[in-house]
Amino acid sequence: MTTDFPPRVLLVDDEPLLLKSLSAVLEANGFVCRTAEDGFEALRCLRETPPDIIISDLRMPNMSGFELLAIIRRRFPQIAVIVTSGEFIVNVETSGLLANAFFQKGEYTPQQLIAKMRELYSQFPMRPPLPKQEQSPLWISRRSNEYLLATCNECLRSFPIEEKSSAGEGLQTTECPSCGAAISFAVDSNVLKMLKSYRTGTEGP
Repeated sequence: MTTDFPPRVLLVDDEPLLLKSLSAVLEANGFVCRTAEDGFEALRCLRETPPDIIISDLRMPNMSGFELLAIIRRRFPQIAVIVTSGEFIVNVETSGLLANAFFQKGEYTPQQLIAKMRELYSQFPMRPPLPKQEQSPLWISRRSNEYLLATCNECLRSFPIEEKSSAGEGLQTTECPSCGAAISFAVDSNVLKMLKSYRTGTEGP
């Protein structure tokens, strides 16, 4: 990096081996890394020294990545956030409610991740705020019974979509169980196809 102070990164994941390997790669490329194994530990790190970039998994013990990112977006909107997940799939066009970028685990290279990190860091402090989205992003679970999760546009909390709501295609509405806000989400043919394959076991995680 060409700045006087190297970018500070907080890596949040419950896989110690992944934290160790990814932090080694990033530090070799000029980043200063701290690690946390769940959301609570990540919040303690944030209170001590706020990073420039956060890279977080979604499924973690104690406090999930969904809960952590909802807090970060409210309290630390200036921090760039990258989500990496092997448990969930999201429509990248609507994932911006909780993150500046999304990477599916096992489907990106370190070079791609580093390029996105440098892009986000170069925008600070002029990075444009994330626009408020009319439709809530849908997160498709690959390994659990919560096949669809929606993120509320108002309180930023994520919650399972009822079975009847995810059964049909098109724009639908539901109520956020946390704040009561009415939110809209779109179920398209690709979402239905993935849901069917996971439920019938025709596609592995």
